[in-house]
Amino acid sequence: MRVPVVHQQGRRRRARYARLLWNSAEVVVTLGVVLLLLVAHQLWWTNRQAREGAERKVQALERQWEGEGEGDGDGESGGAPSVARSGSGGGAGSQSGSGERHTGSGTVTGTDSRPRWDQAYAVLGIPRLGLRVPVAEGVSKSGVLNKGYVGHYPGTAQPGRVGNFALAGHRNTHGEPFRYLDRLRRGDRVVVETRDAVYTYVVDRTLPRTSPGDGGTIRAIPRSTVKPAYGYTAPAHYLTLTTCTPQYTSKYRLVVWGKLRSVKPR
Repeated sequence: MRVPVVHQQGRRRRARYARLLWNSAEVVVTLGVVLLLLVAHQLWWTNRQAREGAERKVQALERQWEGEGEGDGDGESGGAPSVARSGSGGGAGSQSGSGERHTGSGTVTGTDSRPRWDQAYAVLGIPRLGLRVPVAEGVSKSGVLNKGYVGHYPGTAQPGRVGNFALAGHRNTHGEPFRYLDRLRRGDRVVVETRDAVYTYVVDRTLPRTSPGDGGTIRAIPRSTVKPAYGYTAPAHYLTLTTCTPQYTSKYRLVVWGKLRSVKPR
């Protein structure tokens, strides 16, 4: 009579394979959950935090300008550089009945001194986009852009001054204030409010795509060094808005240019 032989080694091998497969599946599921959490954090939580913080900053600036309070709770004075009044540094443009100074033929005076690094000192409003967001000095991610603010390029003009008031903002995550910048069209208004004045710019031209290193777009007389057909040739009161393109990448830059239309002292 033959005694059956039990192949224990084969069973143990199959058991090891099953455990390995199960452990691998657990790792894959865990990595997937972690990835989903990271995506949710970037696309939802950072936007929520940054937008709430930016809204509070806008409200704090407005309270300070109206004289209703002192400080905003985060150590920033929030005050904008003073507007140079007519008679100091050039004559004002034509005065309208509403107090607006137009840029037809006169020199419009504006903010001259510079705020502290990372200080929020102005509010950018774009009616077409339903946007009102703080403007801070500098374009650092941690100190400015990741707070949901728009950053002022150091070395470029301040609001209302001859030259180029150049700004940068995130298109995705961290408040993404410039997500729909590509929707702006010629003639759209862009309003910059400071402690002393309200500057109204009008969109004039758009550069849909250029390289991140195209520094010509933020020069005093902006003109692309990558696509020279885009830009200007004469001094004026310019506004430049820049952000990444396409969405969810930082491969290229989208640039929107505007010109100062009027200044209304507060």
